[in-house]
Amino acid sequence: MKRTLGMKSRSFAHGFAAILLGSGLLVPVAGAKSDEIVQTPGGVSYVSGGIGTDSIDRLNSLASDFNLKLVFALKSGNYVSGVKVSIADEAGKTLLDTTSEGPWFLTKLPVGNYQIVATFAGKAETRTITVGAEKLKTIDFRWASE
Repeated sequence: MKRTLGMKSRSFAHGFAAILLGSGLLVPVAGAKSDEIVQTPGGVSYVSGGIGTDSIDRLNSLASDFNLKLVFALKSGNYVSGVKVSIADEAGKTLLDTTSEGPWFLTKLPVGNYQIVATFAGKAETRTITVGAEKLKTIDFRWASE
């Protein structure tokens, strides 16, 4: 009986150790922030961030994987975050509806025409754009104040 109990304890200890080691894989790499994780809801990839030089450097390194960059700021030049972003295709179907974690928002859209609505502090700004297969296109959104 003691031998069986010892094996169960050892199995429990090994299982617990595996859980601890596995959970270590979920810890973000030093300097990485949740706002720098590429997400793909509904097949549209995006990443947002840009708060601090490390985040800007990381987004710059990812920019070649995307064809649209949105930049959010006040007219005074101060960047803003927490911007609600909604992107719809020309048929009016919403492809992406999320909140930017920083002043930069990168996304990869199929070639086509889109309507982008960016809302900050309850004030919506709308842009109608065409995305091509060429290089990264940058669209600025600026609000008068918070």
